[in-house]
Amino acid sequence: MIHDILSAIPWGILLSFTIGPVFFVLLETSAIKGFRAGFTFDLGVILADIIFILVAFYSTSNILDKIKDDPNFLILGGVILTTYGIISFLKTNKSFRKIVKEYHRVGIDRRYGRLFVKGFLLNFINIGVLIGWIGLIIIGNSVTSSKNGVFLFLVTTLITYFFVDLIKISLAKTLKSKLTPRRIFKTKKIISLIILGFGILLILQGFFPKEKERIKDVIEDIRHNN
Repeated sequence: MIHDILSAIPWGILLSFTIGPVFFVLLETSAIKGFRAGFTFDLGVILADIIFILVAFYSTSNILDKIKDDPNFLILGGVILTTYGIISFLKTNKSFRKIVKEYHRVGIDRRYGRLFVKGFLLNFINIGVLIGWIGLIIIGNSVTSSKNGVFLFLVTTLITYFFVDLIKISLAKTLKSKLTPRRIFKTKKIISLIILGFGILLILQGFFPKEKERIKDVIEDIRHNN
């Protein structure tokens, strides 16, 4: 269980720095209107994520059982993540002007109810978020070992993501000045490459399932010896 939690924390941090319209509006709202406004906006974002997680989890629950016994599903999941990473990387290379435009865009609602709805809708209309959560479910199924490992992995990822968002809200003014369009551009490329790397890793696990079991055995031996 502890291993499942520790495996999810880096993904929650990475998810929080997946840069898009939600990222910029959160920083802008927090910098201009303060912590409470940013917090309200982020609650709307989190609600959309929860809905996506439920949809992704229950639509793939049958597949997840098969993944453990059939390496072909690992290959399929790896291909999905690899394709997503490549497309994200290529789109980032062509979207520097869009990044600059989003960076300088300001549009802040001043009523908390509207901020909540805005956060929800801005995240909910992005189908890429759903694909991202499906990818994380596949990763969680690969790296966790306990009975409810995938569920624990997703919950920990979401909690970590929200906790890092609270830090971003608190430091919004500083982050807004430090994250120049050029740095944002590089960050998006790095995140795309990380997703691509995990996709390739899943493909390799699918092609060499025995090697995956050997690695697990080695890790278990190390834990018992310690």
